[in-house]
Amino acid sequence: MNYIAVIILITLLADFILHTAADILNLKNLTSELPDEFSDMYDAEKYTKAQEYLKINTRFGWISSSFDVIILLIFWFGKGFVYLDLWVKSLEMGAVFSGLIYIGILILLKAIISLPFSIYDTFVIEERFGFNKTTAVTFISDIFKGLFLAILIGGPLLAAILYFFERAGEGAWLYCWAVSILFILILQFAAPVWIMPLFNKFEPLGGGKLKDAIVEYAGSIGFSLKNIYVMDGSKRSGKANAFFTGFGKSKRIVLFDTLIEKHNVSELIAVIAHEMGHYRKKHILQGVILGIIKMGLMFFILSFFISYQGLFSAFYMQDKSVYAGLVFFGMLYAPIDFFTGIITQIFSRKNEYEADKFAVETTGDSVSLSTALKKLSVENLSNLVPHPFYVFLNYSHPPLLDRIRALSS
Repeated sequence: MNYIAVIILITLLADFILHTAADILNLKNLTSELPDEFSDMYDAEKYTKAQEYLKINTRFGWISSSFDVIILLIFWFGKGFVYLDLWVKSLEMGAVFSGLIYIGILILLKAIISLPFSIYDTFVIEERFGFNKTTAVTFISDIFKGLFLAILIGGPLLAAILYFFERAGEGAWLYCWAVSILFILILQFAAPVWIMPLFNKFEPLGGGKLKDAIVEYAGSIGFSLKNIYVMDGSKRSGKANAFFTGFGKSKRIVLFDTLIEKHNVSELIAVIAHEMGHYRKKHILQGVILGIIKMGLMFFILSFFISYQGLFSAFYMQDKSVYAGLVFFGMLYAPIDFFTGIITQIFSRKNEYEADKFAVETTGDSVSLSTALKKLSVENLSNLVPHPFYVFLNYSHPPLLDRIRALSS
């Protein structure tokens, strides 16, 4: 075992131990004492149910993540990467097509291994707590639609990356970065119009008090918004949400039907104001730019390792290939990805506070946003008292209790 293999193995195990420790701290932080801010929302039975939901999901996460690590180690040290490579090369399909087959099979194997856990999570855990609305037909349909999109969209991008690293020499990482940037930008416009409707129905919000209130609010802040959609979130889950997506003419506010069902007009306006705050504060643009920078860093570092023999030897491979190098580098890059992810989440949590502040300042109503957040936490059985270390590792949003206290300060 060379030093690259040792680094990857230590990183893999350290990540597992770190997140397990955070989970344990998170569970130990649970208390039967309900925060005063939620005394008007929760009863003892509902609060106990929310904590039980967290405990079951955490333990299930331990089982699934442990299984993933064990399978990866067995495949790695059983020379699975080598045997798959030998089989792919025997097909004599050329570098790019061989790479698509090699990586495609690995992705497919990962999906097959994860499938039983996904089924149990959806049809047992989520069903037990009253969230699941997904039918077997919808579940299977989602799998095949996801596979179709992976081939249609991910395939050409992966082929381009393989091609450039095969043919473009030292500047390959720049070409890959440029193609990936173009890919991201196209998706920002295409996803709301073409991709998302494959999975859910998006109906324009009909006339009435809610639409009138939204139009009036958008006009009060000089926000040009023609696209307000209702998504059939109840097709899969009883959980509620809202989001802002797209750029230019494709930008739109999307409200889950479950959100509209459980909140009054003033609360919905507060939620929408929060989402508009993300757009006005350029949080979405910042996220895209940050993602592009992270991608550029990854491709730059990849260019030094894509043909480094030590990386291939770590996985018992003597013959180098671009496609195997991409897979192995993904595991070597994990520590950098971990730290950049932490930084991204810090910025994301800060942005949530800014969007909350924007909503309050433009609506002049902190009570409605606070009430909406409380209702969402109850409806989604959110953990009200997550451990700070768990938040640091996993949360892209501040804990709901922190947001509510910030609104009242």
